[in-house]
Amino acid sequence: MRTAIRIIPFLPLFILGTNCKTDKAPDAYLQQVLTNLESIKSAVYHEQREVWQPGDTAAANIFCLIVNEYDNPADTCIGAACVTFDCEDSTRMEFGYDGNIRAVIYHDKNGIILDDFTTRTSPFRPVSPPFFNYTESIIKYILTTQDSIDWKMTDMKDHYYLKLTINEDRQVEFFGKAYHMPDNPYIYGNTTSVYELWISKSDDLPHKVRREMAHSISVNSRSKAEFNTLSIADFNMFAYLPADYEIRNYGDAGKRKAEPQLTGEKAPDWVLTDMDEKSVSLADFQGKAMLIQFTGIGCGPCMASIPFLKKLKDKYSADDFEVIAIETWIRRAASLRNYSNKHDLNYSMLNGTDKLIDDYKAGRAVPVFFIIDKQHNIRKVINGYSEKTTDEEILKALSELL
Repeated sequence: MRTAIRIIPFLPLFILGTNCKTDKAPDAYLQQVLTNLESIKSAVYHEQREVWQPGDTAAANIFCLIVNEYDNPADTCIGAACVTFDCEDSTRMEFGYDGNIRAVIYHDKNGIILDDFTTRTSPFRPVSPPFFNYTESIIKYILTTQDSIDWKMTDMKDHYYLKLTINEDRQVEFFGKAYHMPDNPYIYGNTTSVYELWISKSDDLPHKVRREMAHSISVNSRSKAEFNTLSIADFNMFAYLPADYEIRNYGDAGKRKAEPQLTGEKAPDWVLTDMDEKSVSLADFQGKAMLIQFTGIGCGPCMASIPFLKKLKDKYSADDFEVIAIETWIRRAASLRNYSNKHDLNYSMLNGTDKLIDDYKAGRAVPVFFIIDKQHNIRKVINGYSEKTTDEEILKALSELL
């Protein structure tokens, strides 16, 4: 069994926070911050969320939200409830969680997906905790864990910068408390988990948190916070749901068609851009059979399929066959370039569009493989990826065309 080690580097005593009149050691200061967080029964604030891929020089996605967060002791999973709105339109709900049900809004489809967590088994609920609940969990973990961790706190004049490194053999995520994540064959690289907090001296509360894993990075920053103006007793997530949207349950929404409608039909035309932002069209591959993969940067099964796709590209003559990956998640040229270079792709990767996804009836789940003959008729569509099984299915279909 691994010996638990908790290393706290030596730091000089210093005055912490404008409300603190005595010197405190780092542990004592973190306990004060934790006490402050525990006193928050509700909060309304603006939050900027950034999603990064390791190696990117800029955020792949940036969202601005208005968050109503509630302390919710009745919820034994994360201990919080929340509803989020678009910063540009404070009536436009984006997401909600009431302790029993998660609601995700798809404005482009006028739809709502409700998840009561009964269609999947997991030791935790996959709900992104709201900011103060999230940072409270991280600080509580630092003060109480027996895991192997290193942490240090640095005085940065108007705030404190705290860096936590978790040296465990599984990645650690926070959903109300720390969870050592199950082994995932689609996550490659180091299992070290790094969390960084920026704590304001003006109120001794975190205002920014950064999470870094081998496969993804996220940064959340909050501002304009008002505390304890709302009551969990008055919270009704359903009152915020758009009245004219179609409501579906998570299990039903997740079912995928066994045989997509486009099989046997002409492949819809497209003109997309590559990682150098140059236009590429389906017509450019006239007379060639093709394997088109709808993929997503950050998708584990998509990443697992890369070695096979690279071998496939080398197996057939470039005069007769082409492999194309179409990115449907991140859709930034810089992210495509980083991903392509990182995995040394020998095939083209293009930026997809919502219209393309709709035209190909692909849905939002990836990967999806379209096998297209030399006349650009869709001969087969394969949803998902399983090593060997999917490889054999693709090879069999291509053997009939080449």
